[in-house]
Amino acid sequence: MALRRNKLRNLTGRGPKREPAAPPPPAVDLADRPRRRGIYLLPNLFTTAALFCGFYAIVQAMNLRFDQAAIAIFVAMVLDSMDGRVARWTNTQSAFGAEYDSLSDMVSFGVAPALVVYEWSMKGLGKLGWIAAFIYVAGAALRLARFNTNIAVVDKRFFQGLPSPAAAALVAGFVWVMNDYGIDGETLRWPAWGIAIYAGLSMVSNAPFYSFKDVNFKKSVPFIAVFAVVLFFGLVAYDPPTVLFGMFCLYGLSGFVLFFKRLGQGRAGSIISTQPEPEIVQGAKDAEDAAGR
Repeated sequence: MALRRNKLRNLTGRGPKREPAAPPPPAVDLADRPRRRGIYLLPNLFTTAALFCGFYAIVQAMNLRFDQAAIAIFVAMVLDSMDGRVARWTNTQSAFGAEYDSLSDMVSFGVAPALVVYEWSMKGLGKLGWIAAFIYVAGAALRLARFNTNIAVVDKRFFQGLPSPAAAALVAGFVWVMNDYGIDGETLRWPAWGIAIYAGLSMVSNAPFYSFKDVNFKKSVPFIAVFAVVLFFGLVAYDPPTVLFGMFCLYGLSGFVLFFKRLGQGRAGSIISTQPEPEIVQGAKDAEDAAGR
């Protein structure tokens, strides 16, 4: 009897109703998932190495090994010039890398040179000594902050103010060359004081210093240019402290020569661009078109 009733219910449609099956979950596209934020290793290795050189220079200055401290700062300059290029060549630029590079520069080209020259010579000047060292450190900090905020509006061919690596080369190069000649820092307190003040104030000036960013290394050059490069390396190998310090002294003066030349021609001394960036102009035009519609 029960079997007949079940068959009758199936035929008449009066049997128990079944719940509809739940729809399958939507497929998740792996491309739509948020990517994990990572840190690019290769360019940050160069930045870390430059930071290590700056810290090593401080340690060697505390141990009164000023020649090694100066050399470490110059090595940090080479490494600092490579991390940005490596990031561009490998397409691994990131906001983290830019901030990390600025912090590394503050240690290697701000704090380290100031402490090296203070321990080498200016310590005997008392308050005037550490005030000059602080002016240099503050100039480096302000220079880096201004560079990060004005990077989009400054003429790419020039730096606004003396770059912090070049300022560090002035200070550390003076220590290196005098120490190489066997001249005691206590006899050069005031020259060291003047160089520290000059480098610190030059970093926050509006003097335009050539950036060499418009040099095209893929372009063919005359044969004499290759010979000039060989001659330069030969001079550096013959007397590294004297040649490098002399070269950065000329570079440290070149910005002010160009600055006063521009003033003499009736042009503004600053290289801050007064023309809006193309992206900003295009964005404003798009906003006006959208408002007109």
